[in-house]
Amino acid sequence: MNPPLPQAAELDTAELSRLLADKAKDLFASGHMLCTPAVVTALNQGLGGGLSPEVVNNLTAGLGNGLGGAGCLCGAVSGGTLSLGLFLGNGKAGGRTAKSVATASHELHDQFKKERGSTCCRVLSKKVKHDAKAHMAQCAELTRRAAEMAATAILATRPELAAQADLDYLHGRVKKKGTLARLATAVMP
Repeated sequence: MNPPLPQAAELDTAELSRLLADKAKDLFASGHMLCTPAVVTALNQGLGGGLSPEVVNNLTAGLGNGLGGAGCLCGAVSGGTLSLGLFLGNGKAGGRTAKSVATASHELHDQFKKERGSTCCRVLSKKVKHDAKAHMAQCAELTRRAAEMAATAILATRPELAAQADLDYLHGRVKKKGTLARLATAVMP
């Protein structure tokens, strides 16, 4: 018999950030999603962001593979940044953002770059681009790390979100797609 899972109130924010990050990694590694939607989906569903899966897919559609295949900004960093806006934004019209989102986004960028040496997809994947297994493993880890950084920033500013975390979702297993389905996900526009 498995021990009971902890309740959201029993988790500290570091543990919750790790759970959210692991879910993002699993979503990516399973072949269900690219890096950007994996990060946003894990944080949105795990912390009750309220976006439908369709909205997440539409918002993130052009951001994977370094901004639509351009090789620029790492999609996991893009997903982390979108998640910061979702949870830290002030909801005001007119394109003005909350200072907390700008600050957290800058910190996410700088921390990721310090740890990984770059935020550029093509630079990050240069050494593994000809080894599909190594490339997938590296991107899964980058997805996990960007999600963890974003979750940590979100929970530092909005600790009340921890009490509403969906632990059933976060502890749920992600079934891997078959090889052909993973390939179709990777090449879909």
